[in-house]
Parts: sequence; structure tokens; C-alpha cells
Amino acid sequence: MSRTQTAGEAVAAPPGPGSRPWLALIVLLIGQFMGLLDSFIVNVAMPSIGTDLHASGSSLQLVVGGYTLAYAMLLITGARLGDLYGRRRMYLTGAIVFTLASLVCGFAPDIAVLVVFRLVQGAGAAVMVPQIISVIQMLFSGQARTKALSVYGAVLSSGAVFGLVVGGAVVSANLFGASWRPVFLINVPLGLCLTLLVPRFVPADEPRSTRRLDVRGLIVATVAVFLLVLPLILGHEAGWPLWTYLSIAAGLVLAAVFVRVEQRVAAGGGDPLLALDVLRSPGIAAGIGVLACMALTYGGLLFVLTLHLQTGLGYSALRTGLMYVPFSGFTGLAAYYWRKIPERAHYLVSPVALATCAVGYLCLAVAVHDGGDGGALIWVGLVVSGLGQGLTLSPVMAQSLTKVPLTRAADASGLMTTTLQLGSVTGVAIFGTVFLSLDHNAGTGPVASAASVSASALASTLAYGLAIVAAVGIIPGAALARTVLGARREAAQTKAKDETAA
Repeated sequence: MSRTQTAGEAVAAPPGPGSRPWLALIVLLIGQFMGLLDSFIVNVAMPSIGTDLHASGSSLQLVVGGYTLAYAMLLITGARLGDLYGRRRMYLTGAIVFTLASLVCGFAPDIAVLVVFRLVQGAGAAVMVPQIISVIQMLFSGQARTKALSVYGAVLSSGAVFGLVVGGAVVSANLFGASWRPVFLINVPLGLCLTLLVPRFVPADEPRSTRRLDVRGLIVATVAVFLLVLPLILGHEAGWPLWTYLSIAAGLVLAAVFVRVEQRVAAGGGDPLLALDVLRSPGIAAGIGVLACMALTYGGLLFVLTLHLQTGLGYSALRTGLMYVPFSGFTGLAAYYWRKIPERAHYLVSPVALATCAVGYLCLAVAVHDGGDGGALIWVGLVVSGLGQGLTLSPVMAQSLTKVPLTRAADASGLMTTTLQLGSVTGVAIFGTVFLSLDHNAGTGPVASAASVSASALASTLAYGLAIVAAVGIIPGAALARTVLGARREAAQTKAKDETAA
């Protein structure tokens, strides 16, 4: 090899004269697009799925949240599998699993099959998606890498818009009388293309990792999360029996056990699933707090507002999807252009962003309070909350790593990414449960529940749930601002000393 390789690094064969890295990038982004599409496309199909499969509100929460839950729990493991067995191989493996799961979801005969294979879909995405950035790093360098990463970022920013709009269009079109099923089957031709194109355009890489899988930590963490999330989703329909409280208690105990397991793995020289000692780095804990609050409100908003628009106000799936265009669009624009804000004000971005989210959610609450469509105010609420979401994600991810050693940056990023995904699932579980529980006499189906919810109760859910959680996020946001400001002062003092010495 022409250069020294570090542990955990996979090396691709250098692109030769006939190599086509930009075509490889397009192939990689097809997989990224599929993974993003399925994170959002199902939201607008929920009422149709509920009606066709006679699914309860809890079942729909599992359909939406199960994908994200599996993705979150296996994301770090998926990245390590790429290190161990090759990024191209694992990308293709994940794509095949994702495609097959999509096929089964599209033909699911009942809600139980759909829920199970949504989990499998999430697992496939968790193996596929983490390989993309690594392969981009191997294929490109210099300005070409910067451009490639910008294209990757654009796909991330537009994924939510495409998912919601495409999902609405597909359901409203009722292709071949299949209602919601093409929402999943659309992945099948894309997946088949990947199986043909990946071996041809994405270069093979040689595994060079010494990091090991933390199977014990993964099992404990997964069981703990399921024990905590499932009773939150299923409890309201079951009448909150004793097992729901016992499950939550057991989940909390296992969460403590997980911390101990990870500490032992690290102390023994192993590679823990989550390197929890990275929390000692200034800014990380605060950043995780901000991201958790943001993700909670994001997951809750998409689930609750979608049901309200379609089953409460009678919107079509397409119209519902289009309603989210300003929200997702301004989220992407804010995430991309936030660095245009004067640098001296960067430290204030996080607390201001969470305050902006809170204002946006309150606008939405007022807009739906009278049971109507909210007029212009609902658009204002979506734009403002979208801006707040976009101003939160990218800055927090960047600023939280300010004082993290480079050798621990990957562990910190993995911890924050997992927080985002689990936060979104928890938002669906908590806010979805509150929404579906507002009228216990409305019936058993999600349509009956949503249609019977009074406008004031929904406004309460949005105002006192989403806005309050966003406001709580201002607290860790302020702590992160102090960390960023402190790092800036230290940098200025160091520069002054260097200039004096010179």
C-alpha cells in the first residue's frame, strides 16, 4: 500500500483511468434515497393502511416507528460491519435485505406482517446507509470530495420533501387499485437496479478493521429500548395494565445494566457499542439534550398532524404531503445555509433555533384550534418550525464536536445519530399515544379516534407537548452556547499568545 492505514479503515483500489466515481456516487445515493424515502413516505399512507388492514392506532405507530427503531439500534453495528467485511459488500447486502423487506411489506396480508417487515426494512437500511459516507471518502479527494459531500447533503435535505409528496401522490393515485401498497413496492425496481449497478460501478474495498462487534451490548440495548417503547405505544389501547408498568421498569433496569456492560467492555480493551465516556467531552451532553428535544417534537409532529389533516379535516394523502413542503423545504435550506449567519453569533444558534421551533408549534396549535384548516397561520407555523428544525440539526452536530478529540469524533457522532433516531421513535410513541387517547369512547380504529378528537384537545397536544419540549431544549442549547463561546475565547487567547511569541 502507498500509505499507512489506521485501524478501522477500509481501503478501496485507487480509481483507475476507466473508473467512474461520479456514477458510483449516483448508485450510492439511490440507496440513501430509498432509506430516506421510507422514513417519511409511510406517514401520509397511515389512514389508508389503517382502513385497509383494520389496524389500530398503536399498530400504525409501530409501522411508522418500527422502521426508525430498528435503524437506530443497528446503525453503529452496520457501520462496523462495513469495516469488518467491506463497505461495498455490506452496502449491497443491506440493499438486498431492504428490497426484499419492501416487497413483503407491499404484499402484507395483515398488519402484523407489515410491522415485522418494517423492522426488517430498518435493519437493511442500517447496514446499507452507513457505508455511503465511507465509500465517498475513498472515491473522492480535495474539491471533488467537497462537491460529492454537498450532493450527498442535498439528497438528505430533500429526502423528507420527496418522501411526503411522493407518498401522497402514490396513495392518491391508487395505482392498479392497490391503495397504499405501491408506497413500499416502489423500492423494488430501485433495489433491483442497485443489485446490478453496485458490482459494476462501486469499487471493491479491502477490510482493514481491528474493531470488534459489541454483540452483548447490542442485545442489552435493543431489549431495553423495546421494553421502554412498546408499552408507550400499546398501553393506551390495552388500558395500561400491570405489564406495561413492569415493562417500563425492566427497561430502565436494563438501561442501567447497558451502561455497566459498556464500561466493562471499554475497560477490557474492547470496542463498546456506545463509548459513553465521550460524554465527558464538553458540549456532547448538551448537544445530545438539544437533539433529543428536537427529534421528539419532529417525530410527534409528523405522526399527529398527518392523522389530524387526513382523518380530522378530510385532506387527501397528496394534499397532506404537499402541506409539509414548506416545513421540509425550510428545514433543508436552514440546515444548508446556517453558516451564512455572522460567525460571532454562531454560539446563539442552538437556543434561538429551539425557541423558533416552540413559536412555530404554538402557531400550529392556534391554527388548528377552531377545527378548521388554519388558513395562512398553519403555513406560518410549518415554515417557522421548519426553520427551527434546520437551524438545530447541522449547527448542533458541528458545535457538539468542538472540543471532542479527533480520535473520539466517530464515537461522538454515532452517539448523536442514535439519539436522533431514538428521539424520533419516542416522539411517535408519546405524542401519538396522547393523541389517540384523547377520546377513549371514539372507537378502536385510528380514523375513529382522530376524527373524534376535539380541536381544542389537539391544540393542547401540540401547544403543551411539542412547544414545551422544544422550550425545554433551550436549556441544553444555552449550555452548548457557553461551550462554543468558551472554545472561541480559548482559540482567540491561543492566537494572541502565538502572535506575541512571534
